[in-house]
Amino acid sequence: MKRLLLFCCLLLPSIAIAEHPQQGMVVAAQSEAAQAGIEMLEKGGNAFDAAAATALALGVLEPGSSGIGGGGFFLLYIAKEKRYVMIDARETSPKLAGHGEIYQQQSSIDGPQSAGVPGLIAGIDHLVSRYGHLKRAHVTQPAIRLARQGFTVSPRLKDMLDWRDKIFNDSARRIYLSGTVIKQAALADTLVRFAKNGAEDFYRGETAGRLVADMKRDGGLIRETDLAVYQAIERQPVVFDYQGFHIVSAALPSSGGLTLAHIFGQLKDDNLKSLHKADRAHLLIETMKRAYRDRNAHLGDADFISIPSDYLNSSRLKKLRDSIHMDKATPAGELKGFAEPIGASVDTTHFSVVDREGNMVSATLSINYGFGSGYVSPSTGILLNDEMDDFATKPGQPNAYGLVQGVSNGVAPGKRMLSSMTPTFVIGPKRTFIVGTPGGSRIISMVLLASLGFIMDESPPGHWVNTPRFHHQFLPDVVQYEAGAFPDSVAANLKRRGHHLKLLNRRYGNMQAIMLDRNSGHVTGIVDNRGEGSAVPSQ
Repeated sequence: MKRLLLFCCLLLPSIAIAEHPQQGMVVAAQSEAAQAGIEMLEKGGNAFDAAAATALALGVLEPGSSGIGGGGFFLLYIAKEKRYVMIDARETSPKLAGHGEIYQQQSSIDGPQSAGVPGLIAGIDHLVSRYGHLKRAHVTQPAIRLARQGFTVSPRLKDMLDWRDKIFNDSARRIYLSGTVIKQAALADTLVRFAKNGAEDFYRGETAGRLVADMKRDGGLIRETDLAVYQAIERQPVVFDYQGFHIVSAALPSSGGLTLAHIFGQLKDDNLKSLHKADRAHLLIETMKRAYRDRNAHLGDADFISIPSDYLNSSRLKKLRDSIHMDKATPAGELKGFAEPIGASVDTTHFSVVDREGNMVSATLSINYGFGSGYVSPSTGILLNDEMDDFATKPGQPNAYGLVQGVSNGVAPGKRMLSSMTPTFVIGPKRTFIVGTPGGSRIISMVLLASLGFIMDESPPGHWVNTPRFHHQFLPDVVQYEAGAFPDSVAANLKRRGHHLKLLNRRYGNMQAIMLDRNSGHVTGIVDNRGEGSAVPSQ
């Protein structure tokens, strides 16, 4: 395992990385969350303070997608140190979950027993105390204000409520279904305790005691010892080169960075710009298929499992590339792997930040399924995740999203479940791209396609985020695609090669990105028009 990580985490060559941007920028899925981040920059904070405030505000404004009852990954560039780091705030399995036997009888999707130990508060506290300039009271204030004063339910949030409201407990119903304005008084009180006492309160103090008492009464599995031992972890990001570009992405327990490295490794000798659209789409589909097969079979929490030492070996990836026939699709059944369908989620959130010092943050946060477990802890106001379903609670069988995974991602006490969240930096000779998105197992292919848009530079930046998308994840053996992703002639060509195309009835993802021109210092915020996001610059 160590050999693989050393291969992926080579230091980047000396390169000027956004040392003097003209202004700071926060791009987030909600304008008030982006504004919370900008408030921190204007108070003298840096990108890390802004990221903390944005994350906390998003947890209030988008309870169906993230929050302090969940977790996530923060990918950082610390300009003064010229260093990259990932803060792993992923949830962990409670001890009482054992090795997953409990989920043979109980749901890993709905209710308090589906919750992993939340990690986001630990990640935010680490981010602020280790890298920020401001105090916790400053970065927490916008979220406290939003929780107390309330906010109006947006059309997107209303759709999510209509989808998941049947699984809510009484506390969740009182909060989210009481009208057109959502107020969260108990959550505001919890945030006040965090502002005063930090993560210590959440994991070992008053909030911990309240949360565990609710768990014991209502059937949850999280106990005092689970909270007390939780820690956010600094990890070396996955780093690799592709045709003159440096790509920095999330490390395990995110599968994103390694899966991107796998796909780009297969493509390293191909000139994608020279290919006909149908040939390019075919090649990308086939490389996705092979990378997702390996992802589902081998990846998991690196603190618990070992990955094959040749996972990203260039010779192995070349053999996989050589197995691709440009005139026909390879049936998934001819590739060794699992034989059950795979799906994708519709929630999670992402935001991107840069400041005038050149610090950068790409952060993807989640509570897993829409509104997570549907369970709000009555005495804390915390909506808990249902991340236990991201484990292979039943190895070889599909989870809520249809993802079929092996024993590498099996349940174990204290283990972190595998994720597809893929916060990423793509660094070119003159420009830097900060990118990420929600979207479950489709996250990786979305980041891939947007990164290729940046790398090939065939269209304006807005197109990299808003162009219709396509996706293949090994099983089911279908190409999922948004309307407009393939012209009729390309779709017909792909079908002749043996691809099974599935037009989706709605668009997916909600990418929030930043492009930085390092020569001029110009910063461009790029918002996904599929959502309600906003790009807010500092003054």
